[in-house]
Parts: sequence; structure tokens; C-alpha cells
Amino acid sequence: MKCIKIYFLLAVLMSGQFALAQSIDNIITKSETERIEKYLSSDELEGRKTFSKGIDKAAAFIANEFEQTGLAKFKNSSNYLQSFTRMSAKFINASGNFDGTTIDQKNIIVVTPQANFSITETSGYELVKINKEDNLNMAIRKYMGAGKNYLILLDESFAQNFGRLTNLKSNITENQKSVVFVLSNLTPTKFTIEATHKIESLNLANVVSVIPGKSLPNEYVIFSGHYDHLGINSARAVNGDSIYNGANDDAAGTTAMILLSKYYKKLNNNERTLVFAAFTAEEVGGFGAQYFSKQFDPATVKAMFNLEMIGTESKWGRNSAYITGYEKTDMGAILQKNLAGTAFTFYPDPYTDQNLFYRSDNATLARLGVPAHTISTSKMDNEPNYHKPSDEFQTLDIDNMTEIIKAIAKSAQTIISGKDTPTRVDASQLK
Repeated sequence: MKCIKIYFLLAVLMSGQFALAQSIDNIITKSETERIEKYLSSDELEGRKTFSKGIDKAAAFIANEFEQTGLAKFKNSSNYLQSFTRMSAKFINASGNFDGTTIDQKNIIVVTPQANFSITETSGYELVKINKEDNLNMAIRKYMGAGKNYLILLDESFAQNFGRLTNLKSNITENQKSVVFVLSNLTPTKFTIEATHKIESLNLANVVSVIPGKSLPNEYVIFSGHYDHLGINSARAVNGDSIYNGANDDAAGTTAMILLSKYYKKLNNNERTLVFAAFTAEEVGGFGAQYFSKQFDPATVKAMFNLEMIGTESKWGRNSAYITGYEKTDMGAILQKNLAGTAFTFYPDPYTDQNLFYRSDNATLARLGVPAHTISTSKMDNEPNYHKPSDEFQTLDIDNMTEIIKAIAKSAQTIISGKDTPTRVDASQLK
């Protein structure tokens, strides 16, 4: 009789695991991954640039996916759009002079809330340099977030990427400090910089949905990805292609987030509340994630899975991904424990020199102590289509991407059930 009971118990457990496997294989499918990814990275959306018609179409598509899945709206909103406002500075003209030498207008970018801007060496601006050996993205984020007035001299080796800094003008606040970028190897003792802009107030929107928790409704687990990209840039067209489709960056992460929402809604067994967020304006300063993060008491957010560029194989090949900030909490260890017996492996971030933990949409909540990590496969030292028009659907490994999404879904189970709670980030140690 005892043997029969044990056999029966094993049979029940195995049948449950089989049902779970069947469920995930029927929901997170290659065809669904392909359908969602193909639309989000299509030419129709024109690269999903912030404030464009293309990004509005993408938002409508994501909202419709949430609605068709039957997801709840965030904080009882009337729709899935989490709208907010930023200011934009439309460039009119600029001029500059360094110790009597005229600076070409195209080598000056002024990010300011002032319509008529003018400074000299007596204006109290801190002069700093970004040298050719520096990481440009890290330096820009550092100075833009410092809350100080800067005159920043960029080494002329950054000429190819200098124009991208104009994107910073699309997201400014009324009281923010002014930052002047000049592409020059000169270090002036006397200078004048003047610029004129038309200041406008513009609307943005994250797309957010919720599956309420059963027994722990006030504890949150967030799944996110940014749905904006770089838009159309005719001046940087490659072989006649000017649309920066952003298939991997980050239609792939957004696709994963949508599929996870469908899977967890189908399971309907989450004890903690699950929040699914598609962020806007990541490429121009992470403003969507920053606004979203302010809607939470950080202590109530038990984990954040930010999904970024998972459409290509990692450096370890298929069935693998890495977690930024792996060593800062035990969340990675929990995820790997839940994948025991599978072929999938989560690795620590191998590109720590690139500071990825602070560069994606997880950073705002991580700085507040939340175990908020980005999961990615992007080979940051050798990703041939990164921020290029060639980042298109056909460059992705959809089979592998689908398996990555399944692995994330399985690995998160004990966190969404409340069984496991990752340790917090030591915010005092963050840069």
C-alpha cells in the first residue's frame, strides 16, 4: 500500500510538470515570437523613434496584446498607456568661439530648457573633457544625471556619434541644468556659446499591464523591455537603408515581455502581483523607466526582470544568457536553481567594463535597492548590428530567442509564487 501511495504521488507530480511543459510550449511558441517580433521591428513602425508616429503604432500594438490577453490596467487606469510629459528643445541656431577661434555650428549641441541661451567663461559652467579612450555612453549618462551646468569637450574621434547627442534635446525638464557639448580638441580659457531653441511640451507613454497577486497583492515582480529605438536617419543610411528597425534592440525584449504576460496569465497562479511594462525613451535617456519607477515604493518591488537584446546567441552559444549585476543580489542563483536539470544557463555579465548594470532600464530601481537586473545575450564587444540599420528581423535567431523566453518564464516561478525573495541591492555601494 505504501508503494502504491508513493507511486501515485510521483505520478501526480510528473503529470503536473508535464502539464506545465505542455502549457509553456503551447503559449511561448516560435510562431508567436515571430509574429510579435516581426511587427515591432517592421519598416511600418519606422524605427519607433520617441515622439514619432511609428512609436505610437507600436504602443497601440502592445496595448492591444495586453487587452487580448485579458490583463488588468495599472492602478485602475482607463487604458494601458502610462502617459507623462517631457519638454523638447527644437534647434534653431548656435554659435561658439574658443579663444578667438570660431566653432562650427554643427560641432555644438546645447541641451537646455532655455529658449535663448548664452554663456561665457564667467558663467560658472564646469569644463570637463571626454577623451578618446573614455566610454562615451557612460560619460554622457554620468554628466546628464549630475544636476550641474557643464561645458563638455568631446574628443574629435567621437565625430561619427556626436550628432546622436541631439536626441537629448527631446527629453528635458523645466528646471534641469544646462549641458553644452562641443566637439573639439581645444581647451579654451575664454569662450562664448550661444544657442536658440523653440521649447515645446511633448507627451510620452509607457505601456503597462498587471496580473494581480492572489495572496501577496502588494508585492510586485516587474517584467520589462523598452520599445523605442532610433527611428529614421537618412544622413546615416547604409546601402540605401535609413530605417533603424531595432529588431534586437529592443523589439526582442519587448516581445519577450509580451509573451511572458500571456504565459503567466494562462497559469493564473501568481501570489505576487506581476507588472508588465514596455518603456519609452530608453534610447534618449531612460526617461520612461525613470517615470515608471516613481510609481512604486521600492520596498514593495521584490524583483525586476528587464529584458534587453535577447535575439542573438550569447558568447557561450545557444541556451544561455547573462544577468547584469549578477553579483549584487542572489537573484541569478535563484533563477539558475529553478532551471536545474535543463540545458539552459544564466551567466554573470562578462562585459563589466561597459557598466551595463547602470545603462539599462533596471538602473533606476536598482539604485533604490531593488533586485533589478537586465537579462541579455548581446555580445557587447562584437555585436555587428548594434545601433545600425542592419538590426532587422532576419538577423535574429528566433528558435533560440523562444527558448530564452521559456527559460526566463520557468526560472521566475518561485519568485512570483513568493517562495523565493532575492536579496536587495546594497544601494550605498552603487556608483
